[in-house]
Amino acid sequence: MGVLSFLFSSSLGRKLVMAVTGIALIAFLLVHCLINAMVLLNDGGQTFNEAARFMAENPFIRISEILLFVGFLLHIAQGLYLTFDNRKRRAAKYTGNPGNANSKWYSRSMGFLGTIILIFLVLHLKHFWVVSRFHAPHALGEITYANGDTMENLFLEMASVFTNPIAVVIYVLGCFSLAYHLLHGFSSAFQTFGVNHKSYTPIIASVGAAFSIIVPLIFAIIPVVMHFGIIK
Repeated sequence: MGVLSFLFSSSLGRKLVMAVTGIALIAFLLVHCLINAMVLLNDGGQTFNEAARFMAENPFIRISEILLFVGFLLHIAQGLYLTFDNRKRRAAKYTGNPGNANSKWYSRSMGFLGTIILIFLVLHLKHFWVVSRFHAPHALGEITYANGDTMENLFLEMASVFTNPIAVVIYVLGCFSLAYHLLHGFSSAFQTFGVNHKSYTPIIASVGAAFSIIVPLIFAIIPVVMHFGIIK
């Protein structure tokens, strides 16, 4: 069996693809969260816009975006396959006998939670990524730097988007879905690589739980505080 056939045809290979792309996306979430958290400095978006400019102009970041996008598509495809495959296996194995007694509801709902996250991500890309990368005409304003470079004022764009309470609710729900998705996915990725030992598995579980709560919480706080004018 070739490498590609193993990765995309076998159950273990599909889980490895999920684990690798999942860890890459977790790293991206951490960086993205740190940058977005700069909004909370409440300095009129100056630090946030500078960070956004660095992300937009750094060639390494631009290349990484492409790889992350491909990885995200693979993560979705493999995740959907594994979700439906596991559902069929459970239906065959546990006919007349519930097989979910020892599993958390969110570990059985990864496909559903992932779908909510996908909807949230499409909106997020439309609101901010398209604006920053393709100079969308609906951008509210530009920042002109000393060297003559210009960039959309993403802080103003963010403030505009989050005046809409429906957008705020969608973002918050997306963040809650992300939290539950990470609660299962973080530890599961390391288990797929065989990282399972009584000495450090509890540490991984604790770090994963903290990450799954703190990162989505920061993402969720931002639209709320901007909507109510706490951050200006």
